[in-house]
Amino acid sequence: MSAAEAAALQVIAMHGWCGEASHWQPWRRRFAAAHWHWQSGERGYGSAEPQLPTWLERGGRRVLIGHSLGPHLLPPELWAEAEAVVLLAGFGRFVPAGPPGRRLRQALSTMERQLDDSDSARAMLGRFLSQAAAPDPVELSPPGPQQGPLGPAQLLRLRRDLQLLSNTEGLPAGFPHGAPVLVVEAVQDQIVTPEARELLRQELPGAELVSLPDAGHSLLSAPVLPLVLAWLQRSLAP
Repeated sequence: MSAAEAAALQVIAMHGWCGEASHWQPWRRRFAAAHWHWQSGERGYGSAEPQLPTWLERGGRRVLIGHSLGPHLLPPELWAEAEAVVLLAGFGRFVPAGPPGRRLRQALSTMERQLDDSDSARAMLGRFLSQAAAPDPVELSPPGPQQGPLGPAQLLRLRRDLQLLSNTEGLPAGFPHGAPVLVVEAVQDQIVTPEARELLRQELPGAELVSLPDAGHSLLSAPVLPLVLAWLQRSLAP
C-alpha cells in the first residue's frame, strides 16, 4: 500500500477498563509515520476528560481498534460505519454463564466495593494492573488512573464501566458484520477467561485469529503493533 493510499485511512482506538487514551501513544506515532489519521477515545478514569472521537467525513476508510472492554464503550453509530475491526484481548461476554462465571462475578463485586474511596480504589487498581500485565512485569505498564486524582468523577466512571463489564453479552451494538476482523488473543491472559475468548470466536467465525502464546492481557511485550499494521495493509489494500 502506497503512502497516498494509506493517507486515505483513518483509525479510532478505544482503551479498556482502567486504561487511558495516552496508552496508545506508540501506536499513534507508528500510524502517523505510515500517514494514517489516528484518534483515541478517552473514558476519563484519570486526569484527562472523557472524549469520544467521530469519523472524519473525508478521512478515508474507517478502522476501529479496541482493547478488552473498549469495543463496548463505543456507540452503535460509530460501529456501523467501520470498514475493518481489530479486537485485542477481547471477549464474547466477560462473565461466562453458569458455574464458570460465579467466582469471577464475586471478584467483580468485591472490586466495585473497593471503588468507594480513593485509597482502596488505588490499591485495587494496582493489583488489577499487575494481573493484567502478567506474565510481563507491571513496571512495563504506562502510567494509569491509579496514579492520578481518583476523585468522585473518576471513581463513578470506573464503577459504571465495571458494571458494564459484568453485563456484557455478545458483540457491541452496530457491529459491522461484513467488515474484515482481526482477533488477537493473549494465551496467558489473567483477566479474560478461556471461556470468554471462546465465546468471541463463536461470535466471529470468519475472523482472522492470532493467538499469542506468551502474551498477557495488556499485551505489553508482544509484537502486536507491527502485526496489526501488516494485517490492515493486507485487508484494506485495493
